[in-house]
Amino acid sequence: MGSINQIALGCGIATVRVSMAKPSWAVRAELPGAPDLFAERSILRSGSSSSRRRDLVFVVNPSGANGRTGKEWKKLLPYLRSRLGADCNICESLTSGPSHAIDITREAIREGADALIVVGGDGTLHEVVNGFFWAGKRVTNYDKEATHSTALGLIPLGTGSDFTRSFGCHRTIAKGQRSRIDVGVICGETDEPHYFVNVADIHLSAKAGYHASKYKRFGNLCYVIGALKGFIRHRNQDLKIKVNEGEWEVYPQVTALCIGNAKYFGGGMKITPNADPQNGKFEVVILQDFKWYDFLSKLHKLYNGTHLSVENVSSRSVHSIEVEEIAGSGSIYVQSDGEHLGFLPRKFCILPSAVEMIC
Repeated sequence: MGSINQIALGCGIATVRVSMAKPSWAVRAELPGAPDLFAERSILRSGSSSSRRRDLVFVVNPSGANGRTGKEWKKLLPYLRSRLGADCNICESLTSGPSHAIDITREAIREGADALIVVGGDGTLHEVVNGFFWAGKRVTNYDKEATHSTALGLIPLGTGSDFTRSFGCHRTIAKGQRSRIDVGVICGETDEPHYFVNVADIHLSAKAGYHASKYKRFGNLCYVIGALKGFIRHRNQDLKIKVNEGEWEVYPQVTALCIGNAKYFGGGMKITPNADPQNGKFEVVILQDFKWYDFLSKLHKLYNGTHLSVENVSSRSVHSIEVEEIAGSGSIYVQSDGEHLGFLPRKFCILPSAVEMIC
């Protein structure tokens, strides 16, 4: 059965039925006059008049979901042009590898794009969000007199698409309403700041996510494979945390620590069920002294978000949190939005209302 994508970006509403066909590799759609973000930069230099054409940049990961993203995008692009082309400049930019979406995003914002629409999954969304920032600051329009800012949108056609679940609209960019969302920022001892909109996590879940990323060709089964590999030689570890610049606290035998700006990760697991990307806070959920059989017996609770009442699970609302390993092995994994970021120590802070989202 197909799914419905609705797009309402100040240029009218287009509704598209996208079939869930068998995945295949995708290439750029062979359409006459297809604008390219970098070949026709003047397309992003419109004036600030309210009647001007809107510049929409679609950042597409053609290899997402084992190639299905590119295949569906080829069907979607002509329809977008036919429905929105009278009022909007429709620009497509296909990513060619890791971090390419970051560069595309920064260039588009600097050139004055009205909206960056992610066509892909949580990984591509993660890169685009990081493209909104550079050297610890927001990327801005070259035109200092511009009256509009660049908004973020999403057509979720990736493997997990967990971020959209928090808005209750899987596979839909709904009504074209704009609202601001919070962004998490992660700092290490020497690294540049890193940004996320969904969930950052530490230890077992991050290790499982690291392994899952190598098996995305198997679809959502990659999360099962990642969890199985993550359990191999896993040991719970004592961690110390500092919340909201307070005193250090010791948490013994931590299995996983999850920092949620939104609710879901791991292909639909409602790990931080009280998180809200518009309330200016993280929800932190800590699992302690879990064994492999605890995960099996409580897996349904982790997926439906009822695990906070389980023994050895705690939750708290924070604005910032620092996490360090007591043993100092340097082997405790850290990830955010499914992307491996290295190892502890790390500090996580919230940036309230940092990005305007079309949702």
